[in-house]
Amino acid sequence: MNANETKLQPILEGTKQYVVPLFQRPYSWEKDQWGRLWDDLKELCEDSNPRTHFMGSIVTLPTRSVPEGVTKYLLIDGQQRLTTIFVLLAILRDNAIAKGKQELAEEIRNTLLVNPYKKETDYFKLLPTQIDRTYFEKLIRDSAMDDHNQIINAYRFFSRKLSESGFEEETLKKVITNNLSVISILLDVNDNPYLVFESLNAKGKPLSQADLIRNYFFMRIHIDQQEAIHRQYWKPMQDALGDSLTEFIRHYIMKEGTIVRQNDIYFILKEITSKGDVIDWLKDLKRFSEYYERIMNPEKEDVPELKRGLSRLNRLQVTTTYPFLLNCYNNYSSGKINLEQFEDILNILENFIIRRFICNIPTNQLNKIFSPLNLQIQNSGFHDFIEGAKFLLQNKGYPNDIEFKERLKDTKLYGASDRAIKTKLILETLEESYAHKEKIDFTGLDIEHIMPQKLTEYWRNHLGDDWEKTHNLLLHTIGNLTLTAYNPEISNGSFEQKKPYYSNSHLEMNKYFSDINKWTKEDIESRSENLADKALEIWPYFGNENSKIIEKSSYTGKTPRILKFLGQNVKVSSWKEVLEVTMNIIAEDEPEKFLELIKHFPSFINWDDKKFKLARPLKNGAFVEVDHLSAKTTQRLCYQALETIGLTAEDWSVETTDN
Repeated sequence: MNANETKLQPILEGTKQYVVPLFQRPYSWEKDQWGRLWDDLKELCEDSNPRTHFMGSIVTLPTRSVPEGVTKYLLIDGQQRLTTIFVLLAILRDNAIAKGKQELAEEIRNTLLVNPYKKETDYFKLLPTQIDRTYFEKLIRDSAMDDHNQIINAYRFFSRKLSESGFEEETLKKVITNNLSVISILLDVNDNPYLVFESLNAKGKPLSQADLIRNYFFMRIHIDQQEAIHRQYWKPMQDALGDSLTEFIRHYIMKEGTIVRQNDIYFILKEITSKGDVIDWLKDLKRFSEYYERIMNPEKEDVPELKRGLSRLNRLQVTTTYPFLLNCYNNYSSGKINLEQFEDILNILENFIIRRFICNIPTNQLNKIFSPLNLQIQNSGFHDFIEGAKFLLQNKGYPNDIEFKERLKDTKLYGASDRAIKTKLILETLEESYAHKEKIDFTGLDIEHIMPQKLTEYWRNHLGDDWEKTHNLLLHTIGNLTLTAYNPEISNGSFEQKKPYYSNSHLEMNKYFSDINKWTKEDIESRSENLADKALEIWPYFGNENSKIIEKSSYTGKTPRILKFLGQNVKVSSWKEVLEVTMNIIAEDEPEKFLELIKHFPSFINWDDKKFKLARPLKNGAFVEVDHLSAKTTQRLCYQALETIGLTAEDWSVETTDN
């Protein structure tokens, strides 16, 4: 086997042909794979100095060629990506012809698409499986746009994308041939291609980035040393991390502040490790892999304080912190920070992430926050690592006390499974804050809705005239949630039936209900206020003290002036108008998500205006309830609507003036 990195140009040029073996599946890439490739190409085309982009491996086996002059290879692995590249080149050829760029069209055809002086099947540089071959050959000869086949579907997809982008054909051709890189693995003629294909695609998995990295490292090690070094360094990493090895290597690179995409791991690590002794790099990888194993599996950590902090972070599901945590572990192991400081860092990260989660701040920037953080702390001028971390993080979308408290009272905490996991951690932490003398076992406890998810006639009467609005807006808020081991028993029971279970509970949080005789909107909001105050003590603000004000909501007592939503700035003069405009924009831009809102908030958004006391029509024929609509209710409803349809706090805001 011979493996080397190469650009696509030498793969495509020359009198050669790649034959897809019969045992390969037909062309099966779909929009997800096409979209990812197009995004990569688009980024490269827009970059004035694009870097090489790694797109995978191509495994070939040389075979006898008849007639002479056509070098033929069995394409064992990589047929999906190579077929897609030929489709893109066919589009560039056709576009060049349509624009009168005849010289460019002939260059693409004669150097990249076909063997121009060969006949019959030897004319084509690629021969797909029999299922796809007819369509592919027609595409290469005359576009075949009237046919229905996945290869033709790919042609239509990329044609549309290219037309929308406005890129010149010359630019995209250059990017494809000069900036796309593959690992070309050439097998020996004695290898069995079917067995090779099976081993490469065991359980449907192609060669991973970690496999390519391993091959790259060990090609640089003398054959006499390979087995011992593999056993000492690589195998322990592989055994400990398993399928997470590739992701570990990505985070290992990112700890220096580099943002690394999945497809670029091999290429970037190869670039980084090209200088220096390969065994030293393996030693360093092995050392950091041991930290990574403890970050991923805190039960492997022997220090109780670190085990607890890491376990809590993992429940918050923020792997974006891992590059920074690798640096923290290294600093701790080398004595740059002590145990107390490491524990403080874990608490700061938890505080930062929980506040952002509650305030629905988007997570897509966390990689850019945490990857360079260690280096930024070193360069910040702070001699204290903890103070440096606080200073830098407080300016990275860290909510102050006003935002945190108000959003915690209103946010829809329960819903998708990932929210439920985070919410259970929050409730457990609130319970632990009561300073129990004995450790509490939370494993058998579930989240309980005091006002139940399905309302009985009792609950509708108990909640009063606005029972539906109360249920819509307060069901999943912190004030209506607790922990219990009796969830199935009390289920949809009345408050009077539930109260004895709460009163007899060992949890201090449930003792709250001993002196409560009803459970209405006001009671839920009062408990939300109580728990929000406690949360401020548990996750205190570590930023500038000047912003630590918690007296009132930022919107209460103010008049809206401009609604900023999904890139639109709309003048508004009342909170009723804020709600109306918000829903109109959602209905227009995301009609399917609008239907979700009707499902979740029927007492505020509905097709039937007769359900409302005071309705305003929307442009799509639905209605919104605006009777007694306060700033607080509007804000709560809009924020919960955003959470329900997967939008974030960055997507919606209101500029106001004082009344």
